Amino acid sequence: MDSSLTVTFGDHPEPDLELDCRGMLCPQPVIELGRRHAEVPVGGVVAVVVEDVAARTDVPAWCRMRGQEYLGEDAAEDGVPRYRVRRLR
Repeated sequence: MDSSLTVTFGDHPEPDLELDCRGMLCPQPVIELGRRHAEVPVGGVVAVVVEDVAARTDVPAWCRMRGQEYLGEDAAEDGVPRYRVRRLR
């Protein structure tokens, strides 16, 4: 994992919604994110857990296109990458 892309969240609370997209391939995880991000309130955080390496670029690109805030990458308890998004609108 490229440490320049990894964010440590420390004392930040758990996400409001965690999407388990393990086993899904591009573009399904971002489709799921697009479908479900509105389930959290504005200011809330959605985490997408997915092994597909394409998510490392797809999730930040989705955020730019949709006007949401990409918070970075950490890992789920089992070590699978988890990408965090703050809902802005």
